[in-house]
Amino acid sequence: MSLSPDYQDFLSELFEPMGGVRFRKMFGGAGVFHQGLNFAIVADDTLYFKADETTFAEFDAEGCGPFVYSTDPYKAMTGYRMAPERLYDEPDEFTVWARKAFAVAMRADLKKPPEKRRFTG
Repeated sequence: MSLSPDYQDFLSELFEPMGGVRFRKMFGGAGVFHQGLNFAIVADDTLYFKADETTFAEFDAEGCGPFVYSTDPYKAMTGYRMAPERLYDEPDEFTVWARKAFAVAMRADLKKPPEKRRFTG
């Protein structure tokens, strides 16, 4: 799992309308953070948005499966779904999906006790 500098630059441009998005290396890939919340991950130059029961159907309709990793002998699925390829050519729509992923991260953060919340906005 990795994030090439060129792909990070490309994503940075797409995320620009959100403002204040940063990348943090993690597990060989990168987490994408906004206002203290991780709302996307990048693995092998593939972007995955945070998803939940409110957005799973949209990802399913686009044929976008979950981020899966192996922990021998098991495979674990996560709450992140692959970003639809078409979004890379539709910056406005990309921003809509990124904001939905951030909203998912916000809802997850609000479920935590106040002392464990990460939202900084």
